[in-house]
Amino acid sequence: MNSCELTASITALANALACRLTTEELDLLGAVLTQLADNLFTISAHRSACAPRTTGK
Repeated sequence: MNSCELTASITALANALACRLTTEELDLLGAVLTQLADNLFTISAHRSACAPRTTGK
C-alpha cells in the first residue's frame, strides 16, 4: 500500500465511523486514538534515545 492509498483508507474509515457514531462517541474515540498515538510516539522516542548503540559489523 502506498501513502496515497493509506491516507484514502484512513479517510474512508473516519467517514464510516462518523456515519455510525454519535458526536460524543466520536469525541471519545478521537481522544482515545490521540492518546494512543502520543504513547506510541513516546515509546518510539524512548527506544531511539535509550537503546544501546551498536556499531556496524
